[in-house]
Amino acid sequence: MAESEHRPLRVAVMVSGRGSNLQALLDAAAVPSYPVSIELVVSNVPDVQALERAGTAGIRTATVPHRDFDSREAFERKISAVLESAAPDLICQAGFMRILTPWFIERWHNRLINIHPSLLPAFPGLRTHEKALEAGVRLHGCTVHLVRTEVDSGPIIGQAAVPVSPEDTSESLAARVLRAEHKLYPTCLQLIAESHIRLGEDKVHFTGSFNEDDALLLNPGTAELVRPSDFS
Repeated sequence: MAESEHRPLRVAVMVSGRGSNLQALLDAAAVPSYPVSIELVVSNVPDVQALERAGTAGIRTATVPHRDFDSREAFERKISAVLESAAPDLICQAGFMRILTPWFIERWHNRLINIHPSLLPAFPGLRTHEKALEAGVRLHGCTVHLVRTEVDSGPIIGQAAVPVSPEDTSESLAARVLRAEHKLYPTCLQLIAESHIRLGEDKVHFTGSFNEDDALLLNPGTAELVRPSDFS
């Protein structure tokens, strides 16, 4: 999409903690040419740093504490109503530490995306960096994907890979992956906003200059897009 012809993609962000990925999105959205507008940041935990980051950027915030509700369904219906108030085109999970029910995921079907600190489908769930070191992999990274009812599944939108050093600890590897996340997430949102990516039911389709079966990769060192066809 040409920015001059279409309004920015309206995005709401769900958070639970310090919000470093949120900050990467806020920084990107502060650039006038970036085709994404962050309309709302919602947290299930009061007084977290992510809410402070959003407030500093002038973004509307809301808190829906999950502990205030007797059931997951009641909590999710409330947070869904809050999200609806922002009329988002897309919802980004950025460190939102709650497993969502099928009801919520279906309510926001193909409009809910997440970033996970591994190269999915490898190492879903928690302790991804420890698992990567235990497995002896040479590449680790992060994945932006559509959310489905199975945890850390769903069509992959983009991935960024980082090298694993023999000297790495889980902390040093986590820090390297996090730097890649901060580049990958805004890039994926931009490509969605510019209609280079179409979110399908079982896979992500690339349009325009992208080949239909290309996967989106990101070189974290240069923030350049890489496609399999580049190596053919």
